[in-house]
Amino acid sequence: MSPTSRLGRRNFLRLAGLVSASAVVAACAPAYARLGGQGEPALSGPLPPLDSAVFAALNRLTFGPRLAERERAAEIGLPGWIEEQLSPEKLDDAPADWRLRGFDTLTMSAADLVDRSSQLFGEFDRTSVPNELGQATLVRQVYSRRQLYEGLVEFWTDHFNISVAKGDCYFLKTVDDREAIRPHALGRFHDLLWASAHSPAMLTYLDNQANNKDAPNENYAREIMELHTLGVNGGYSQRDVMELARALTGWTVRQHFWRGQFTFDAAAHDTGAKTALGLTLQPEGQREAERALDLLASHPATASFLAGKLARRFLGDAAPAGIVEKARAAFVQSGGDIKATLRPILLDGLLAVGPGALPKFKRPVNFVVATLRQLDAETDGGPALHDFLAHMGQSYYSWPTPDGYPDRDAPWMGNLLPRWQFALALAQGEIKGTRMSPLPFMSGSAEAALDQLGTLLLGQPLPAAARDGLLASLRAAGAPSADLPAILTAGLLASPAFQWR
Repeated sequence: MSPTSRLGRRNFLRLAGLVSASAVVAACAPAYARLGGQGEPALSGPLPPLDSAVFAALNRLTFGPRLAERERAAEIGLPGWIEEQLSPEKLDDAPADWRLRGFDTLTMSAADLVDRSSQLFGEFDRTSVPNELGQATLVRQVYSRRQLYEGLVEFWTDHFNISVAKGDCYFLKTVDDREAIRPHALGRFHDLLWASAHSPAMLTYLDNQANNKDAPNENYAREIMELHTLGVNGGYSQRDVMELARALTGWTVRQHFWRGQFTFDAAAHDTGAKTALGLTLQPEGQREAERALDLLASHPATASFLAGKLARRFLGDAAPAGIVEKARAAFVQSGGDIKATLRPILLDGLLAVGPGALPKFKRPVNFVVATLRQLDAETDGGPALHDFLAHMGQSYYSWPTPDGYPDRDAPWMGNLLPRWQFALALAQGEIKGTRMSPLPFMSGSAEAALDQLGTLLLGQPLPAAARDGLLASLRAAGAPSADLPAILTAGLLASPAFQWR
């Protein structure tokens, strides 16, 4: 019998709300900024509290730390764990690979994806291919052992944002994910930028397939400077945008034979000399824009912009200037190597867990995936989960503007009801394709169960006074003991403490 059949949905929500309001005394402060556990976790028997610094780092470096990751970090230390994650090709990812076998569109060419999407009378199914990509992405985030890598895939997906709602991007984004983002997420930024610039999905999304000498379209040229490389304050001018747009004329996408493939149309290219960012581009056809890409990838403003953005991703909105400068210098010295740029951010910044590692509010994807990972739920990543994400405001590959989903806290802090609804539905076993196994420690006393649940989700048990007061309030409100596991689980998931990472 489900909790709602005994309590009614309204009362169940009220009781879960009592947990959310009572679970953390300082409701706006993340749990790990206050709690201070000691020792290393040993995962046999009851789950011990995890050192707050370790939990804070793992929470930021993963989509929610599983028990095995807590154990591995304790075994080899966080610096060693980070270095392992920076070499994802050496990590066996069988759990994720096994679950991806059924997603056949992930390996299809653009032409085959068009054929898969075609219907009668020239109509196209614009949802099946991108839906499968979103489902596969969620599965990877939940099950992959290469958690830092998947986090960087998410980061660069936002950085080089493409909405599947525009034009042929509904099928081209699958190829972009496979051939542009994923191969270069921890490689050299130059290679990532190069792959994105030659990506039919990007050219389509930012209208460069319509950029020709007779009607120049500056959309992609502007965004490649403002969003992809130099940043809005990177020192470029409107003339630089127009000159780069001229260099990009003729960069387009095949529409008939070999549909969806990049091609350079020499007949549409402006053959005059150009000067962008001080670089003179003599008539060389396709090579003109490629020379500009080389310059943009190594430009000092690009190093500063990317160092700041990566630092914000891992250290929070107020990343310390000293760490950003170290990352910028590493980018320059390494020729744009992403791993080298990350090391000072992670090893000098994140592991300090000081002002430079202030917690970040979880975006909807991070909230949902962390919940599934930390509760060891089984999921197919299917439509039911994506419905919840849509209500939370973060459907995969659907942000309409080129700047990507916001990576700052403020935009996500005002739409919390769908998170409540997701937590409640998961605790009650109401999400199709997703199942949370019973937590073994929930069969003991309510006090012990809540201690273990707090340790699992927050890294530490709640303070004894808060725990006892919470349980007393629930009992006074008439919560049947049989309903406590679902109420406590839903409540802690919805609590302010769990909303931060």
